[in-house]
This record gives sequence, structure tokens and C-alpha cells, in this order.
Amino acid sequence: MKINQTTPIFYVDAIEPALPFWAALGWKKEVEAPHSGKIGFVILKHENRELMLQTHACLADDLPEATALAPKHSLYLDVASLDDAKKSIKGGRVLVEERSTPYGAREHWVVDPTGVLIGLAEMQRNPK
Repeated sequence: MKINQTTPIFYVDAIEPALPFWAALGWKKEVEAPHSGKIGFVILKHENRELMLQTHACLADDLPEATALAPKHSLYLDVASLDDAKKSIKGGRVLVEERSTPYGAREHWVVDPTGVLIGLAEMQRNPK
């Protein structure tokens, strides 16, 4: 299985208070998505590194299957082939079999044997 990028996602109560902290460390907001009148999700970049912040409320709406886990973080793996990645998974529990997202990803969400939430995503590289 080829992994193109690994991105941590931190689940928080509110994103706005965290932005000055991350900005002081050199992280710049690349993507922002609203949720219920506030920021629900952001992608922050530092050179070629990426991290994501998502509110618990936004996660509950986006991936309700994950709410029972009450995750503090997860790992988002951008893979070359979702089909290959799904075949490689051993010992985990499937949370969401597969879904297509508005941002051009085919996603498959699993929980590893220790309870860590992991998203596998094949991104549409060249949308037509």
C-alpha cells in the first residue's frame, strides 16, 4: 500500500482559540470550513507538513459513527489506491465502509485494535 501523505486530525471544542498558537509556530491556514456559525474544520500547513483541526460538533455531523469513540485525535492517510489500502487492513474494525466526499475523496474509516480512528482516503488528483 502506497501512502502519499499522513495528516493528524485533532478534535477540539473550538478552533478559533487555537489559531494564534499554531500561527506563532509558523502554521498557516490553508482551508477553512464553517460549522454552525463558527469554524468547524481547518487545514494548517507548515512547509510540506499538514495538520487538521475539527470541532467535536463538526465531527458528530460529518462522521456520526465516530462519536461513540469520543476521539481526541485521528490519523488521515492519503493513499494511492483505496482498494489496495482496504485489502491491507488486518485486525481493525470498519467504522465507515466507503464514502465519497464533496472535496473529491473516496474515504474508508477504520478503528485500529487500540481504538485509534484512522481515515484512508484516495484523493481525486485531476478532477475533470
